[in-house]
Amino acid sequence: MRAVRPLASRPLTAAATAATAAALAAAGMLTVGAAPSHAAGCSGYVGLTFDDGPSDAHTPALLSALKQYGLRATMFNEGRYAAAYPAQVRAEAAAGMWIGDHSYTHPHLTQLSQAQVDSEISRTQQAIAAAGGGTPRLFRPPYGETDATVRAVAAKYGLTQVIWDVDSQDWNGATTDAIVQAVSRLTSGQVILMHEWPANTLAAIPRIAQTLASRGLCAGMISPQTGHAVAPTD
Repeated sequence: MRAVRPLASRPLTAAATAATAAALAAAGMLTVGAAPSHAAGCSGYVGLTFDDGPSDAHTPALLSALKQYGLRATMFNEGRYAAAYPAQVRAEAAAGMWIGDHSYTHPHLTQLSQAQVDSEISRTQQAIAAAGGGTPRLFRPPYGETDATVRAVAAKYGLTQVIWDVDSQDWNGATTDAIVQAVSRLTSGQVILMHEWPANTLAAIPRIAQTLASRGLCAGMISPQTGHAVAPTD
């Protein structure tokens, strides 16, 4: 499935993001600074993923919500934004998130030469590492588009390609209810596509946590060996 990112939707203001967080707090769904909740037991693990960060406008509120509800996730960062917002890369790592490579400029990689694909991936690896996010071991091609060349270049840098099992459609204007419903379709080991910039995704975090807990599922890491969600090892 192709997730076509509406670029015009991405640069929401920090004020808008803060307003969403404030609304969650007012509803008793987000209490900044409170201890994160943890599931009593996990019968399986799923991979929550958020693409297209980091940013000053969206990353702080998303991390606050994830931490509040005891959720960890894989953040597939674009290299250009990792270079522009290194403090947010460090914040992701400090919050216990895993950081993956999502190319440098979010192009259609299958339309590029091998040298161009190499540049997109290698520069992102360097930008994330330079920002303090470690060296990624996971790679998500933009739009989920891949081919033998993209896979070969990713493998050159020791990266495991991760697409997704469930598309939340948050990039396509999905409502909060629809995003939560998408999460409810996950089974153990599966991965869901989400993005850091849609306001409805931020608003869905409390209910995502509740939905997973009600099914005995926990947010896990994505294994670099298999590309599937597994219990965290760190």
